[in-house]
Amino acid sequence: MKETYESPLNSRYASREMQYIFSPDKKFTTWRKLWIALAESEKELGLPITDEQIAELKAHVDDINYEKAAEYEKLVRHDVMAHVKAYGELCPNAKGIIHWGATSCYVGDNTDIIIMREALVLTRKRLVTVISKLADFAEKYKALPTLGFTHFQPAQPVTVGKRATLWLQDLVLDLEEVEHAISCLKLLGCKGTTGTQASFLELFHGDHDKCVELDKKICNKMGFEASYYVSGQTYSRKVDSIVMNALAGVAQSAHKFSNDIRLLQHLKEIEEPKEKGQIGSSAMAYKRNPMRSERIASLSRYVISVASSPMMTAAEQWFERTLDDSANKRISIPEAFLAVDAVLGIYANVAGGLIVYEKMIEKHLRDEIPFMATENILMDAVANGGDRQELHEKIREFSVEAGVVVKEQGKPNNMLELIAADPEFGVSADRLNELTDPKLYIGRCPEQVDAFLNECVRPLLAAHKDDLDVSEVELKV
Repeated sequence: MKETYESPLNSRYASREMQYIFSPDKKFTTWRKLWIALAESEKELGLPITDEQIAELKAHVDDINYEKAAEYEKLVRHDVMAHVKAYGELCPNAKGIIHWGATSCYVGDNTDIIIMREALVLTRKRLVTVISKLADFAEKYKALPTLGFTHFQPAQPVTVGKRATLWLQDLVLDLEEVEHAISCLKLLGCKGTTGTQASFLELFHGDHDKCVELDKKICNKMGFEASYYVSGQTYSRKVDSIVMNALAGVAQSAHKFSNDIRLLQHLKEIEEPKEKGQIGSSAMAYKRNPMRSERIASLSRYVISVASSPMMTAAEQWFERTLDDSANKRISIPEAFLAVDAVLGIYANVAGGLIVYEKMIEKHLRDEIPFMATENILMDAVANGGDRQELHEKIREFSVEAGVVVKEQGKPNNMLELIAADPEFGVSADRLNELTDPKLYIGRCPEQVDAFLNECVRPLLAAHKDDLDVSEVELKV
């Protein structure tokens, strides 16, 4: 029996890797590693801490005594102190120096930064994988003409590959933002209850240099180059907002892609991949629903909406800190990362298995290209001795007539037949076929795709080759 709420982000969507990053095990082992880094650094700076005490702390990093911590939290109503006490029970010789001089945010905020950085690195890996798959797709179809749309109305032709570069470019911008967020993250360090380092200045008997060195040592031990120069009790909640903006950017790009795929699937031009036994509808057995793209849209929409929470928190914090950030932060940030992880997993699955129906794409082009080719037909007819003004008027009349045939009678576009039958144009049917070759109307699409891939995307992928995940994405639903 399952009698309690279970987040679908765990059971249905996010990967095990991202779930672990935000797991209790990851959180509380990181707390203990931070306590060890603090103790080691304090010992190195002259405080009376023994090697035996540190060895005892290290021996119990992973065996989190959750039940004991829960008992203490019920008693003291403070999660950090509950874990200090629980850790102390496992380390009786070291319990007196655990958390020495620190405030709760030493473990809480530093852990949040560490976890967000690891989650951003995994997000970067997911992004690079999607970019690689889309790049291959764009290259394969760089010269395949397809109907372009503005306002979802037929417009000048593009190519399937060129359209894919629009999706790609958004992801390249997202990767830059994620990289920026990773590079900007610093630890809170040891700043004390209001960010003054007063407790550590007291511990080190007024030695300011040791207070500065303590921060540096902890950063080094935890794999960071620096801590923030100043803080209140917490690191600035603006940091969370910056991270969430990067995630929301990924969600925006994924949502736009999913919209395009859903529309293309309606047009029967491009479809997302489908499992052999997949059911589209419980009632309509023939249906072929774009369920993966719809899931991308659904989860992306959530990320975009939840990104406002850290923004509001950053705006609402009072002076050196208030606690109205905590409950919100525990939910919004992990869930945004889990949702983006799911989105990029599905995105990779869809991008790597897109099905292109070239004949349907050609049919839609052929339906519309007679209208788009009229300028070329007019120029060709004038070059053969026709009167430009008279022929222009005839094309206008034929366009109206062909529009009636298509829209009111539901018949194929007969524009070219009308022109071929009019002797004033002097254009044969064969010549009209030449003038309506879709490749004449795609401009520099293939060259643009080549330039973008060769000068931007491929070098980027080479620089991130260690992030590229070639394994198949397994969707749970």
